[in-house]
Amino acid sequence: MSSPNRFDELQHRVADIAPVFRTPLDSPYEISNALFAALRHVLHDVGGQPDMPVEYQEKVEEPWEMNTYVTCECLGWRGVWNSEERRRAENDLGATLYFGLPYYARWATVAAKYLINKGLITPDELSAKLDEVRARMEART
Repeated sequence: MSSPNRFDELQHRVADIAPVFRTPLDSPYEISNALFAALRHVLHDVGGQPDMPVEYQEKVEEPWEMNTYVTCECLGWRGVWNSEERRRAENDLGATLYFGLPYYARWATVAAKYLINKGLITPDELSAKLDEVRARMEART
């Protein structure tokens, strides 16, 4: 963002495309570059980027979300990382993954990357565990 005016302009565009205010678009190929830029700024909690206030809504976590939360907290209790390192790892995912993944999917992704990067697990061990869990889940259905 190069100037406060551009920041304000982008912030207004973001506000205009929020789900409660958004007007359906005919085609993504007929939008302006400015609107495309605004569309790329999804709701987020990244500091220093334009956004708008969002009404807090109570949500019950899905089981996988709660399992991810507990796993990540256990990693913190075991000294693998702290909340700042986890948060930094999320930011380092890059815009595509950060904005493209649901909140707890980002947590799970960075936990896997962090464990591999620290040498605490290998990619083969992670793949084997994913296969084991997948097989267990398929056996239940």
